Amino acid sequence: MKKWLGGLLLGSFLVLLILRYDVMIKNSFGKNSLQRSMTVNLTDPPLKWIQPTIAPAVQNSEAVSQVVFADRFVSGIFLERNFSHEIQASLLTSNQMKHIVNHTKGLPNALEAVREARVAWENLLDTVAKKQQSEGNESSLENVKEKQCPYFLNNMNSANIGHGDYKLRIPCGLIQGSAITIIGIPDGLLGNFRIDLKGEEIRGKPDPPTILHYNVRLQGDKVTQDPVIVQNTWTADRGWGEEERCPSAGEGNKKKVDDLKQCSDKVGKVDSRRFATNESSVISLWPSTAENKTRSKQYFPFKLGYLSVMTLRVGEEGFQMTVDGKHITSLAYREGLEPWLVTEVRISGDIKLTSVLASGLPTSEDLEHINDLDSLRAVPLLPNQPLDLFIGVFSTANNFKRRMAVRRTWMQYPAVKSGAVAVRFFVGLHKNQIVNEELWSEIKTYGDVQLMPFVDYYGLITWKTVAICIFGTETASAKYIMKTDDDAFVRVDEVLAFLNKGNVSHGLLYGLIKYDAQPHRNTDSKWYISPEEYPGSTYPPWAHGPGYVVSHDIAKAVYVMHKEGRLHITS
Repeated sequence: MKKWLGGLLLGSFLVLLILRYDVMIKNSFGKNSLQRSMTVNLTDPPLKWIQPTIAPAVQNSEAVSQVVFADRFVSGIFLERNFSHEIQASLLTSNQMKHIVNHTKGLPNALEAVREARVAWENLLDTVAKKQQSEGNESSLENVKEKQCPYFLNNMNSANIGHGDYKLRIPCGLIQGSAITIIGIPDGLLGNFRIDLKGEEIRGKPDPPTILHYNVRLQGDKVTQDPVIVQNTWTADRGWGEEERCPSAGEGNKKKVDDLKQCSDKVGKVDSRRFATNESSVISLWPSTAENKTRSKQYFPFKLGYLSVMTLRVGEEGFQMTVDGKHITSLAYREGLEPWLVTEVRISGDIKLTSVLASGLPTSEDLEHINDLDSLRAVPLLPNQPLDLFIGVFSTANNFKRRMAVRRTWMQYPAVKSGAVAVRFFVGLHKNQIVNEELWSEIKTYGDVQLMPFVDYYGLITWKTVAICIFGTETASAKYIMKTDDDAFVRVDEVLAFLNKGNVSHGLLYGLIKYDAQPHRNTDSKWYISPEEYPGSTYPPWAHGPGYVVSHDIAKAVYVMHKEGRLHITS
């Protein structure tokens, strides 16, 4: 469901718990927007189709150890230590999320995400301790600078690349807008080559996951004798995913990713071109018919012995490959295989490389180059002073630039700077140690990050939604709670004006509402929703994730019912 599973959680909750409607507010978004006021009594017994989550019978000792391990970790990962005030403040929400391991049913990678977070957290603390011990050591400071996430990487020396396997290390993963450009000439006997985006190595697994496998076969394969591009993914547990081919037979070409076709219509089609020539090889504007030659051939973006410029871009929904400036293929992100996990680009096969470049990589700003640092720091929450509005922002650990853009734009609204509105980023730990070190520094500098006790897999954004409800009700005590994303611009003044005008303090859901949406059932999809997670064929009305607001009582009910295992739809 793209970025909107959290909105579905709230939308489902509202539909199931409506006891009566009090007010219908004027619709400022149009017919697809819904603002409703309702009364919710948390002391009432749950409705019959909302059943408490009962832990399933454990089938083996390994499953028991996983649950116990995760439970101990969430309970103890962020115990009181000698942390700075900013670090302690970033753990306020996580300290109230000990119950999440009891509600992992239907959530992909849930226990793994908690286990991986413990490893990442312990490694981070070890690194921080070593840095503190070595403060003042010039060589140590130089090493720290070398480990920062670079914005750009390149190898322009063909002598150092040439033939054979080539690897380019990506230190801090990829983000939307990142691009990998490869310049080379398919050569050799067949001219077949492949590009693989590899993930972080997994302990106990023979090979890291392949987040993108891009295989160019100029001489065809077992399926066809014509040139073909094959895209896929691979993990040690699941093996190869569903293969996508270009050109594609059947319905494959109708699929779109970021509004671009899975395979360009040009690939594999007959390309008729007229070439005007004469004996003196001088092109005439008015050649005779006899001098014209018509050549027909199938278009394919790669040709043996000819230079190709390939650019692999990271989009919102998937990867896009262009060759010589033309879009060729797309591949949607798949479950648990996301661009932030990429650690390495591998190129192998019959291709003579000239250059490899990576641009638009996630990078944090150097503090010594920031002149307005004080104005970018979060306003501390005042004790016993409720907020008019709390805004929780979904963000991933390596999206440094997006968070800085938010700090410099809509977080500068007077209502935010005065403390009437508070904004916090909700960020999970990263599997990459360098990213976590940069995130630690960011937390200490700006004081506006809430660190989650799990690695930031997309399938766990439901937990982030619950976390926003926790902070908005238990820590900030806000009248209204808003959820948004780090790539959205929030008109804080307009949101406050609407809320003040409506003056609805209970049972409010305000946002762009989606009707009759269906869950994704493709197991390879990044947005796959299992029948276990949601058994229905269509969703109830739900609010789009880029921005929606709920009143305090709704957020409180979401937190309480999730904690008690009652926020679970069975039919």
